[in-house]
Amino acid sequence: KYSLRPGLILLASDNKKQGLLSIFANHCSFVTGQRLRRAYQIGELYANLYSERTRWTLVGSIWRRLQNKHASTGKLVAALAGVFLWEDEKVRDEELHRCGLELQALESVKNLSASSEKAEGQVETGWEVVMEKKNFKVWRRPIEGSHLCEYRVLGSYNDVTPRQFFNVQLDTVYRKTWDALVLKLEVVDRDVNTGSEVVHWATRFPYPMYSRDYVYVRRYNVDVENNLMVLISRAVQHPGVPETQDYVRVHSYQSKMVIRPHKSFDENGFNYLLTYSDDPQTAFPRYCVSWMVSSGMPDFLEKLHTAALKAKNLEVGIYDYASAVKSKETKHQPSQDRLGDNTRPGQIYA
Repeated sequence: KYSLRPGLILLASDNKKQGLLSIFANHCSFVTGQRLRRAYQIGELYANLYSERTRWTLVGSIWRRLQNKHASTGKLVAALAGVFLWEDEKVRDEELHRCGLELQALESVKNLSASSEKAEGQVETGWEVVMEKKNFKVWRRPIEGSHLCEYRVLGSYNDVTPRQFFNVQLDTVYRKTWDALVLKLEVVDRDVNTGSEVVHWATRFPYPMYSRDYVYVRRYNVDVENNLMVLISRAVQHPGVPETQDYVRVHSYQSKMVIRPHKSFDENGFNYLLTYSDDPQTAFPRYCVSWMVSSGMPDFLEKLHTAALKAKNLEVGIYDYASAVKSKETKHQPSQDRLGDNTRPGQIYA
């Protein structure tokens, strides 16, 4: 009898207002419920009819149309269809570029022992030195609005090539052999446009803590023009890797590695800058977490260095990611069969 317009409700008498408000509320709930059910039915239909790649293309197209006016609707459709939106989560070109600038700003610290005092004045404000060794130096600074810290490691190696060091970090199959803490490490999704990957990584934590797992997007690049190699990883949520009771999921994680060869990618010697932060979700005091990270990071880097030396000495074969990046310029993409590490391309010695 009455039009369900909010303006008419205001003009009605008090008694009628109550009735109209009730009708209006019920109408809104009904419409919202109908839309949610319809979205769920659409998601179920496409999940049954199409492969994940096709669903990604379909929902990506819908999302691009809706993101300006109906962003929340697009995200709802994507979630119900079980699709990861690369456009929102991918590592962008600007982030790769910024990593190179950060290393450039710290390259005055190449000689970590002889010129440390001079270098100190050039480090961004807020960073404090927590460890200094022959081949590397570690800084940390508090993350604003958090009880956590961000860490930086600037170091160099002269007995392995940049290509070897770069490849060893990326090879998920090889890492399972040299990192005893790894419980699970596999690529679960890949963006065919940028070569970015989503990785699921489960790792042991010191007793008595439970093991943790990470789901993160990573992107790597070889910048021949500026003589740089860059690897960026950060935590994301992926519908293909839901949380389980087996691990404690780490939702805040970021790692950035920049490598600059002393000469070329295939000659011994390079500087590197690692910037790292994560929230392991422990109940330990801040100083305990800080100690674990600052002491565990050098240990990891030494393991990484040893693994790179084995690759150099042809004791193991690893996939050449550096060449794979270059091949993208000629439109060659890594094989989609590598998802989940069920199959693997022929080994290439670094």
